[in-house]
Amino acid sequence: MALQNRVTPLGDLIATPARGLVYGNRGCLHDAERRIRRSFQVIRWIACRLEFRGRHRVEPMPPGRYTGLFFLDEATAFAAGHRPCAECRREDYNSFMSIVGAVRADELDERLHEERLGRRRARPLDALPDGAFVLRDGEPWLVLGEELLRWTPRGYAERAPRAGGHAFVITPSSTLKVLRAGWEGVVPFTHPSAQRQA
Repeated sequence: MALQNRVTPLGDLIATPARGLVYGNRGCLHDAERRIRRSFQVIRWIACRLEFRGRHRVEPMPPGRYTGLFFLDEATAFAAGHRPCAECRREDYNSFMSIVGAVRADELDERLHEERLGRRRARPLDALPDGAFVLRDGEPWLVLGEELLRWTPRGYAERAPRAGGHAFVITPSSTLKVLRAGWEGVVPFTHPSAQRQA
């Protein structure tokens, strides 16, 4: 049975056997039977490497510890309101902090938490950076080049032209600033299904 520890771009936790390319957590969200009891415990939402210093993310719900979460890719983690981990992704964390102008992790986490809870705003599609997520017909779509790609737990399943107009933005404002700066982290930014097949 699939655990409810896969994160959508909207930040929701779903159960699916597809695990994804990025790991993270929001504190301990599960009970002794590995059922999700809350959507977050702390406001420090991080995105990590799948493997770090020989530690593999095999047991995502150890008793009494944090709940391991999985994301399709980093664009998904960013849209959900997560930021790079300061331990396993120190250079990415430092770069993210510098771009958003935060001095302390608590400052950044509070800012991202407010943005996660805030109202989504419609913005011109042409003004959004690659890697941003928008809502289209109630579903999350990735902005990439001249296209929008529909997110699914297993990858990007459909393409549509970006072509003008407005859309409600899912990705937090602070993270949009990071994407505009040309973000390049150490974890996969987009799932292979986002690439055009030759």
